[in-house]
Amino acid sequence: MHSIKSILKAVRNFLFSGLNKEFLIFLFFLALSGIFWLMMTLNETTEREFNIPVQLTGVPRNAVITGELPDTVHITVRDKGFTLVTYAYGGKIHPLTFRFANYADEETGTGQIPMADVQKQVASQLYGSTKLISIKPAKFDFFFTYGSSKRVPVVFRGRITTSKSYYLAHTEFLPSTVTVYANKKQLDQLESVEIEPFNMRNLQDTIHRNVPIKKIRGMKIVPQMVRLAVYPDVLTEESVDVPVTAINMPDNMVLRTFPSKVAVRFTIGASLFRTIKPSQFKVVVDYNDLANNPSDKCKLQLRSVPRSVSKAHLELETVDYLLEQQ
Repeated sequence: MHSIKSILKAVRNFLFSGLNKEFLIFLFFLALSGIFWLMMTLNETTEREFNIPVQLTGVPRNAVITGELPDTVHITVRDKGFTLVTYAYGGKIHPLTFRFANYADEETGTGQIPMADVQKQVASQLYGSTKLISIKPAKFDFFFTYGSSKRVPVVFRGRITTSKSYYLAHTEFLPSTVTVYANKKQLDQLESVEIEPFNMRNLQDTIHRNVPIKKIRGMKIVPQMVRLAVYPDVLTEESVDVPVTAINMPDNMVLRTFPSKVAVRFTIGASLFRTIKPSQFKVVVDYNDLANNPSDKCKLQLRSVPRSVSKAHLELETVDYLLEQQ
């Protein structure tokens, strides 16, 4: 008990010493001037922006809202600072509510809330001294449908480049299709949906990313996010031996080439090479060329190749040949 009294006495002596008395007086007048400044500021007329939530009520259970109302209205008001503080901290402002049935147009599947109705609800929450300067956004509308939907494929949008010696083998989405809710007219015109632009450079390894579907006004897309898988592959140079075929031959003539098969070289992804067969290529000799331009060797032509190969070319452009009559 004695120690507590000693501490209190020491604190009292410290606070009321000559130097600290002056400091306490300074703090008192500083606080007094701060209060005076605050009172002057709050008594001035100024502008401030407030955000008010917006709610659409009474939506039927079988209706799907495909385009939401703006969820917030931004208002700018002018009044004295005391009043603005009341709006900010006094619980004066409440959400704006609009009944679905009052604004829904069943034929078009849209609803439009007039700005006058928005202003009326806002003004009803303001004091008479407050001036409403602006309301944003300028348009309050929504879209709905009673179950009309359509499944459409997801389409890639963007640009992907691979590192040197690689190529883009395949891209896929999971799920590959999404359900779109909208009115019948919009659904009839819709063939697919796109992802938000996806860009990547110098890709070497397989990647998986969650990507958002690009929003379409008046349509609800489910799901709004899909899984994108991108598969690069190593490019390799390969070759296959392809039989030489004669075309435009007379019925009584036979063409024999030496060799009877030639190598076709090409570039392809390593994982795709096992799917390649010689029968997918076509190497020909045109008899009409031989008849018009006689020569010791015949010219070969590469007429068709699989779509999965690139830079396909013949290892030999000419070969020896023999024409025989049957």
